[in-house]
Amino acid sequence: MKKNDSDELIIANREIAFQNEEKEDRAAELAIANKELIFQNAEKENRAAELVIANKELAFQNEEKEKRAAELVIANKELIFQNEEKENRAAELVIANKELAFQNKEKEKRAEELIKANKELKNAEDDIRKLNDELEQKVIQRTAQLESVNKELESFSYSVSHDLRAPIRAINGYTRILTEDYAENLDPEGLKILHSIIRNSKKMGELIDDLLAFSKLGRKQVSFSEIEMPYLVNTVREELLFEDQENIPEFEIGELPNAKGDKSLIKQVWINLISNAVKYSKYKVKTKIEIGAYKKDQFIVFYVKDAGAGFDMQYYDKLFGVFQRLHSQEEFEGTGIGLAIVQKIVQRHNGTVWAESVVNEGSCFYFSLPAINY
Repeated sequence: MKKNDSDELIIANREIAFQNEEKEDRAAELAIANKELIFQNAEKENRAAELVIANKELAFQNEEKEKRAAELVIANKELIFQNEEKENRAAELVIANKELAFQNKEKEKRAEELIKANKELKNAEDDIRKLNDELEQKVIQRTAQLESVNKELESFSYSVSHDLRAPIRAINGYTRILTEDYAENLDPEGLKILHSIIRNSKKMGELIDDLLAFSKLGRKQVSFSEIEMPYLVNTVREELLFEDQENIPEFEIGELPNAKGDKSLIKQVWINLISNAVKYSKYKVKTKIEIGAYKKDQFIVFYVKDAGAGFDMQYYDKLFGVFQRLHSQEEFEGTGIGLAIVQKIVQRHNGTVWAESVVNEGSCFYFSLPAINY
């Protein structure tokens, strides 16, 4: 019994050993299978990665193909457009050639017309030469007649001014005699009337003098030379006369460049402008007059600025007119010709005169003269 048990035990052990060997073989096979599986999985992952890369490459190639296809579409459209443009240009060229042919025919016609016109022009030039010769003779005759008329007019002006001055001087003289010798026989109203006659006769004499001076300007020959402007202005300033208790102006004179002009005429311009500045500032507590200049293009612009009564710029168009006054005779005396004389003198020097002003704040008068080019 024990022997059978021992045999069975041996067999069982062998069976167990065999099974263990089988298990080890299975385990080794499983290990090998696992390694193979891991290898295959790794291969699959590599293939998958390669497929991903291949898909991306394929997608990129498809996109490139689509871009190329789009570019081909655009290129085809551009080619179609260019072909249409070429056809249009060809059509335009055909039209242009027809137009050119038409213009050539027109030019030939114009050439024939020009030949005829030139012949007519030559005949007209001959006629014009004859007319010019006749006109020149007439101009010589008219100039001689004009000079004679001007001399007669000048003689007439002097005669009229003399004839007008004589009665005015008589009126003024007799009125002064009445005022001086018969004042005690007259009441205040009578004396007032006599003084009014004296003032008005004096004004009439000044008006005649100014009108005569204004008429002479048109006939006076302008002699251009270099004017030493600082000396001229200082001379005018020193020659100013002031009444008792009248404000003596404070002059502020800047740099005054020399300019081209007729010295005697330009002196009259300075006299009129500076006198006006003094006159229209007489009611101010302090009279200040600024004189200066600046260069503009080929001209020197001179100015006289005051802080006096000024004038309303809306009446500017009357400023340089003869007998035009912007203030009453009671406020400021004058004949209304001074600025007209200034404008005429400056214009005869190819210059310009203008003004800027603000009521009760003052005025600034400008005039331009040709600059000296060294």
